[in-house]
Amino acid sequence: MIHARNKLLLQTWACALVLLGATTAAHADLLVRIGVAGPYTGPVAAYGKDFESGVRLAIADANVLGVQVDGERAHFEIVSEDDAGDPRLAVQAADRLVDQAVAGVVGHLTSSTTVAAARVYSDAGIPQVAPAATNPTLTRLGYATAFRVIGDDLQVGAALAHYIVADRGLAAVAVIDDRTAYGQGLADVVARSIPGLGGRVVAREYTSDRASDFTAILGRVKEKGAQAIFYGGVHPQAALLRRQMRELGIGAQLFGSSISSDEYLALAGSDAAEGTISADSGQAIERMPGGPAFAARFAARFGKVVMYAPYGYDATMALVRAIQAAGSLAPARVLAQLRTLEFPGVTGPIAFDAKGDLRSAAVTFSQVRGGRWVPIQTVAFGLATPAAGASR
Repeated sequence: MIHARNKLLLQTWACALVLLGATTAAHADLLVRIGVAGPYTGPVAAYGKDFESGVRLAIADANVLGVQVDGERAHFEIVSEDDAGDPRLAVQAADRLVDQAVAGVVGHLTSSTTVAAARVYSDAGIPQVAPAATNPTLTRLGYATAFRVIGDDLQVGAALAHYIVADRGLAAVAVIDDRTAYGQGLADVVARSIPGLGGRVVAREYTSDRASDFTAILGRVKEKGAQAIFYGGVHPQAALLRRQMRELGIGAQLFGSSISSDEYLALAGSDAAEGTISADSGQAIERMPGGPAFAARFAARFGKVVMYAPYGYDATMALVRAIQAAGSLAPARVLAQLRTLEFPGVTGPIAFDAKGDLRSAAVTFSQVRGGRWVPIQTVAFGLATPAAGASR
């Protein structure tokens, strides 16, 4: 019994020494907090959780790079805040991230929340890299702290208008938006671009991002003889709109942007969803340079990519690489490195122009065919070259 007791004590002491050594090693690293904010609750929570998971995968990868900051090995840690897709809550989330002394922020997700929070980060001098906010306003506010790893609505809207009118030959177009910074901003670009291509905006309608009944709007659109309907807003409302179009016998082609998710298919119903076209900034994950490999790694930890996980990953790695190049957490030095950064991301080449936008971007059109989203065309902007089949 004495020998057994001594053996147990020795094992206990050994475990304690191992834990002490691990703790000491952890404290020897310099803790670097990366903030992330997005809608983890609310109607677009699936997108928010998806991109946050992309950030988590990037943080795990960053911690094996051996990044040195002021001569110490950096240990990256995620600090996450839910903004529920609400601009007011986004500002509060941004304040909390600033209070926690994050070295940079990946976020937010929606344009309205990202733009609302941008001033907070600018005032604090903290770099902000947006993974999905496409409203052009973000990089035109004059904030030296704002960047994004996705194309903007000027590109998507122009490509959409051209595709609807010139490629599809649909001249009579109804434009509807949900009055959010994202939905209205994109719809305005589409509506402005259509006349110059020989088309007509036969109806301009407005709703909200919480609406569920579109019958009155669709009744007016039907009377105007629209051949195509563009909806500027997120997938839950787009799905309800499409279902009600079918119920009212409206045969117009529905176009949206960033609605190409499985949730759209489920909410609209397979029959109603068939034929819907979505224009998304970037490329389908199957066609991204690092897409297939990323999707496999992501699936092993988090399941299937919904949409924005690879953009969350690239936004995070942009911050990590800038910190690595700066060898410092000093915001001015990190920001200087972000402006000159160039690296091959999962989604494509990551390099920013003077405004903080990507130097090259793409827009991909996908259509629901046989109950699933199928990429049908990609249009490239900037330094990239058009993909096969693209037309501009």
